Amino acid sequence: MSQTCYYEILGVSRNATEGEIKKAYRQMALKYHPDRNPGDKEAEQKFKDCAEAYEVLRDPEKRELYDRYGHSGLNNMGGGHPFASAEDIFSHFSDIFGDIFGFSMGGGAGRQNRPQQGASLRYNQKLSFRQAAKGDSIKISIPRKENCCECGGSGAKPGTSPEVCSQCGGVGQIVRSQGFFQLAVPCPHCRGKGQIIAQRCPACTGEGQVEQVRELSVKVPAGVDSGARLRLRGEGEAGINGGPSGDLYVDLYVEEDDIFGRDGQDLLLSRDVSFPDAALGVNISIPTLDEDAELEIPKGTQSGTVLRLAGRGLPYPNSQRRGDLLVQITVHTPTSLSKRQIELLREFQELEQNKPAQKFKKFIKEAGKAMGI
Repeated sequence: MSQTCYYEILGVSRNATEGEIKKAYRQMALKYHPDRNPGDKEAEQKFKDCAEAYEVLRDPEKRELYDRYGHSGLNNMGGGHPFASAEDIFSHFSDIFGDIFGFSMGGGAGRQNRPQQGASLRYNQKLSFRQAAKGDSIKISIPRKENCCECGGSGAKPGTSPEVCSQCGGVGQIVRSQGFFQLAVPCPHCRGKGQIIAQRCPACTGEGQVEQVRELSVKVPAGVDSGARLRLRGEGEAGINGGPSGDLYVDLYVEEDDIFGRDGQDLLLSRDVSFPDAALGVNISIPTLDEDAELEIPKGTQSGTVLRLAGRGLPYPNSQRRGDLLVQITVHTPTSLSKRQIELLREFQELEQNKPAQKFKKFIKEAGKAMGI
């Protein structure tokens, strides 16, 4: 396929919703359908191109890669045109063609019995702040459809096998012609499966699948935040007719912490210091994610100053890098003063007006002693 923009092929904007993309593809599929354009190679190519564009834009992961890196971002996911023929498109998007026409399109014998990927699942998981900060292995219980152990997914009673449908000969479809369309309607006798189960498996009642609750262990990378999504390949529902299982997406929500705030991978902390400590400078102990650390409050620190401890923040997921710990200093003003403290502050006020450097240092020391610091 050419490097034409997928959004341009379907005639939608880059902000198009999933529904808008699906609607646009329906319209293009009708316009360039091979039965509507017999012998038109250009229309057939456009039909394939539309299908390729829809295949990428309907998948959140592929769409994100395409939006960020263009066609080159999809190279590692398999190159070349994904559909060799219109029949491949019918098979791959049988759901949407059913939406468009109300029945299956094209000749495609036994498509119902071809391997189909199982449904993907989503699970919401709450984490404590410390679990997200340090990383953790969590246990989750997932209800999902799995192939029946009794019949191996066939739906037939153990010791028996499904029988070929006598109405369609195992094709699963009955072909009819309407104008320029050749329509393949699902066989009403076998419901498009091409097979009839005469004796149903008692464990799954002929469905071939049963619902089971599975406990899975999920590794949460250190430093994740709310909105992060983990993908567990093959942990969704089982495929049909030997198809691959779907995926499991775990969406994470991180609770707030009682001590730390968060800005990306930086941790936020507030600490109060007294006026003498802010003026003279002092070392204080502060908490971190690991053990307490010593923070130097420089002389003359003003209220609102933010001090930084590099590398004491949250790790970046799947990386050796870490954010910083940012400590905002608030200078505490006392509300209850002794007589001596008031005298010293008045003396300080006078010194501030005259600015005698030597007497100022002496006053600060005396003020600190009087305030018990």
